[in-house]
Amino acid sequence: MYEYECKVFCIFAANLHRFVIFTTYKPSFMEQEFKHITPVQIRINDIDVLGHVNNNAYFAYYDLGKENYIKDVLGVDFATGKVLPVIANINATFVEPIFYGDDLQVLTRVSHLGTKSFTLEQTAMSKKTGHTMCSCTTVMVCVDMETKQSVPLPDIYRKAITAYEPAL
Repeated sequence: MYEYECKVFCIFAANLHRFVIFTTYKPSFMEQEFKHITPVQIRINDIDVLGHVNNNAYFAYYDLGKENYIKDVLGVDFATGKVLPVIANINATFVEPIFYGDDLQVLTRVSHLGTKSFTLEQTAMSKKTGHTMCSCTTVMVCVDMETKQSVPLPDIYRKAITAYEPAL
């Protein structure tokens, strides 16, 4: 179950009057622990005209977390792997704005294992406040790189994930 609270920020910059709405919620998965953490450096080119991190940059941050999780937990080599997880669906919920200089980290975990896919849950969290700034859910499908067809989740991936995420 989700609880939502909207915050409206009024931004006045260069005679631009903008209202930005961020959603606050506490989904049930946030109560569980994330073990995999990737620090993120916010770059000046991530900042938009409104003075906060542009929504496109968040997905680059989540990609870093995904890549590190997949390499660290699954031991996947993206250059030579024969079966690789690829993004089938991705959704983000923006909670609070991120600004240049904020100390950010991306926390990543697997929340569901399917036959040919698994679901990653991620949160972009402020190291200073511990607040979730944005959360993301991604469905990753395993694809045979030679045939370009989806294939069942390899047993070695399933075992590695369940060893790292015992709650599954």
